[in-house]
Parts: sequence; structure tokens; C-alpha cells
Amino acid sequence: MQPKFVFISGGVISGLGKGIVTASISLLLKSRGISINPIKCDMYLNIDAGTMNPLEHGEIFVTDDGVETDQDLGHYERFTGLGLKKENYITAGQIYQQVLENERTLRYKGKCVEAYIHIPEEIIKRFELLAKKTEVVIIEFGGTVGEYQNIMFFEAARRMKIKYPGGVVFIHVGYLPIPSFLGEMKTKPLQQSIHDLNTLGIQPDIIICRAEKEIDQRRKEKIALAAAIETQDIFSSPDLPIVYESPLILEKQGLSQRVLSKLRINKRKKDLKSWRNLVNQIKKASKKKIKIAMVVKYYTSGEFSLGDAYIAVLEAIKHASWANGVNSEIVWIDSEKLEKNKQEELPDIFKGIDGIIVPQGWGNRGVEGKIKAVQFARENKIPYLGLCFGMQMAVIEFGRNVVGLKGANSVEVNPKTPYPVIHIMPEQEKYLAAHQYGGTIRLGAWPCCLTKGSKMAVAYGQNLISERHRHRYEFNNQYKKQFEEKGLLFSGTSPDGQLVEAIELPNHPFFVGTQFHPEYKSRPLKPHPLFLKFIKASLFF
Repeated sequence: MQPKFVFISGGVISGLGKGIVTASISLLLKSRGISINPIKCDMYLNIDAGTMNPLEHGEIFVTDDGVETDQDLGHYERFTGLGLKKENYITAGQIYQQVLENERTLRYKGKCVEAYIHIPEEIIKRFELLAKKTEVVIIEFGGTVGEYQNIMFFEAARRMKIKYPGGVVFIHVGYLPIPSFLGEMKTKPLQQSIHDLNTLGIQPDIIICRAEKEIDQRRKEKIALAAAIETQDIFSSPDLPIVYESPLILEKQGLSQRVLSKLRINKRKKDLKSWRNLVNQIKKASKKKIKIAMVVKYYTSGEFSLGDAYIAVLEAIKHASWANGVNSEIVWIDSEKLEKNKQEELPDIFKGIDGIIVPQGWGNRGVEGKIKAVQFARENKIPYLGLCFGMQMAVIEFGRNVVGLKGANSVEVNPKTPYPVIHIMPEQEKYLAAHQYGGTIRLGAWPCCLTKGSKMAVAYGQNLISERHRHRYEFNNQYKKQFEEKGLLFSGTSPDGQLVEAIELPNHPFFVGTQFHPEYKSRPLKPHPLFLKFIKASLFF
């Protein structure tokens, strides 16, 4: 069977929603019973996304097999329900690294190694590898057409169109601005990006128009003429209050059938019933709201606020909220600013808040603000969920204010702390000493044993789970007995009992911290059990 490939590129601006379009197309083809495999191609020379600043790149997503990827893989997983792997994420750095390794080991048999020849060949090889396992490979190119850094990826796609006639479809996603001083949707920027695509030897088969509003027929005709394609191959993707409605909007215009037709795949009956029910559920939930405080430091950048640094957490909150019949309003609290507030000022800051989350983070910036938030949640019986760093902050707060370990801290924050209740995992010390930061932390899915009868075990409905991790530091077991005597329950550990994976307070409505990241596994059709319990507790606060 001939391999089938769908390439998705972007034009005009970055961040226009190619990831959602890719996830939507993946869902639509999967709904027709077609096996799909989405790939995200990042044009960075980074080997993976692990060392990137979340304010610049957005949240880092982690797969079961321990790869730190772009957040778009999270979109793919949430829309399709698939568990993706290392092979679903490619960076330019990986490609160049492999080609240079091949040269050093004489795999090119002494030939001159050239970027134009060998780089596209390595890219194609990875695409074809996935094609052996699935019917359609859906490939998203990061960035925008016209950038120097993505040329080799477009060249690989061009060669594949020649190699697999009838087996490759190019979808170009472009932005149509509506300048406020004109009040008119402009098509010229999109037309220019199509021209840029043509100069690379690629003719788009389908154009998806991203804009604030739906595109009208007149503009569809103009774009079709510029792209030399039929009007029926121009699709509208307007801004939506519910991002999960995107597949339904595109399918209403007949997108999946056009893709199948161009790939020469026979029409198959689609089943989007569960997805339509989801969107209806979301719309019904909008009548009631609760307020969830996110105490963070990766949020403000200059004059801008960037929630994408915590996109998986935000989506997990939404999934659980809709399942509980409500919508959650996120209240962002800057932990650095919170550090400067006195404890007696916190009631005003957290006024009207129904639940508090302290998510992931690194380093010492804003730590004391997070600890203040933990203390306020614990003392005032406000539902609290600490994720990774958020669990560590809960341990530090409990150690200082309940166990009586004045100055307790994490060695990551204060290497000279008298009470290192959070310390570096022994096997991690050698990596830090050698400045080996990328890909060396505890990553991927690890098993966890839950304490019978704990809030954790009740939430999951089982005593053995598997969750994804991304950390170097862990609870210091030297202090375990002291914490237990003061009422902290270690409700989750590694199977050998050596690593603390979750904590909770039995005498609190909901006070849970996890060393792992449950948000990575939350799906709109299957909300994560911990978030479900957290939102339910927040509803009754």
C-alpha cells in the first residue's frame, strides 16, 4: 500500500493555530477509521524542547517514552486520544546531529556530505519510517513559510510529492488580518505566503484561512485564483470560543472528504458523535463558573501575559470543569509579586478563589510567593493541587510551619538550607556536575503505588498507576518520619518505596501534591481523575 502524507505549513505569522488545525485533521481522519500518526517538526537546532524557556517557546510536553517536545504534541494527544512517542517529534537539531554522526561513522561511504542532499534524505527517512506503521502520516512544519531555517524540510516535502504521486497533500494555513483602521479582511499577506511556497517548488492543494471571522465567498475566490486551486479547496477557520469545536467547523465544510479524495483513499463513514456531545457539554457548562488561582512565574513577558507556558494544566482544568458541569475562570497570580505581600494581605488577594494550583517550575525565583500560597490554602481549607514543583513547595511549607523545621527548603532553591527536605536525586548529581542538562532529568512514564483509602487511590479507583515525570529533585526520605508524625500522608511512592510521588493531607477537603504531571494525560473525552476531584472539591468550597 502506497504511503500517504499530509503536510501542513503556515504563512504570514507564527502562532496562528497550525497545531490545532493539525490536531483537528488528525481527529477527522481518525473518526473515519483511518490510522493516523501526527508529527511536529520544529526548525530549531535544539535536540529537543527540554532546555527551552517556556516563556519563549511555550509549555514543554512530555511523552510516555520520555521525550520533551513542543506543546503541539499535547494538542495531538488531546484531540486524538493517542499516546505519541519520540518518533512523533523532529527538530532540525536531531536531523543535523544524525547526519554528522552518519558521516563520522562512514555510513555515507566516504562521499562529500552536503546539506542539500543528505539533510532532506534524513528527514524523508523519518517520515517514511512512520508510514510503515500507519495509513496516513500528518506532518506539521513549525514556523512560517519564507524562513531560512525551514527550507530543508520544505525541500524534503517537495521531493516526496515527486516520489509518491497521489500520496501527498499540501495544506497551507494562512492568516487574514482585519486592520481596525480599515475594518476589512485583507488577503494579500496570504497570497504572498502562497507565492513564497511556490518559490520552493510546492503548490498547495488546500488552503485553510485563519481569521477573526469567517471568510466570505468573494475572498475565497481571490485566494483560489492566486493559489491556482479550486474554490472548494479554500476553507475557513475563524476564531472560536471553544477550540474543540474546530474539527466540527472544518468538517462542516467537507475538509476530511477533500483530503481523502486527493489522497485517493475511498470514502469511509465518519463517527463524530462523541465529539459533538463534548462540544454540547462545553456549551451547557458555561452557565456556572468557579475561580481557580494559578500561582506562577512563567506568565508575564514584558507587557504581555503568556498562558501557553501552562497550556496542558489549563486544558486539564477545562476538561474536569466541563465534566463537572461548570466553567473555570483562571485567576493568574504572579508568585514574584506575591513574595512582597504580607500574610495578612492574602485574604484580599485570594478573595473569591475556589481552588489554588501551583504548577511546575524551576529555580529560586518566586519561590517564597508560592510557599505563601500553599500556606494560605492549607490553613484556610481551600482545595489545593501542587504539580511537580508545586508538590515540593507544599512539602517545604509543611516542613517550616507544621513540622517546625525553620529554614527548610529545596537544595535547588538554597543549596545551604539547614533542612534539605527536597534534595537532588543521587543519579542526577553527576549530570549537573558535568553541565549535562538536556534530556538527563527523570522523564516519561513511571509506575506509582497509591496508599489504599487515600484521596489519590479513591480518585484513580486503583492502587497502581502510571504517570509522566519531568524533574531532578525529590522528597528527602530522611525527614519522612517527622512529616508523617505531623499528619502528612505519603499517598504515592515508587514500587520499591524509595521515591515519594504524591502527598496529601487527610484532614483537608483536598490538599494533594504530585511529583508527576497528571495534566499530560488529561483528555477532553477523558478528564484526568485528579483534576476531576480537585474541581469537585472547589465547587463545594
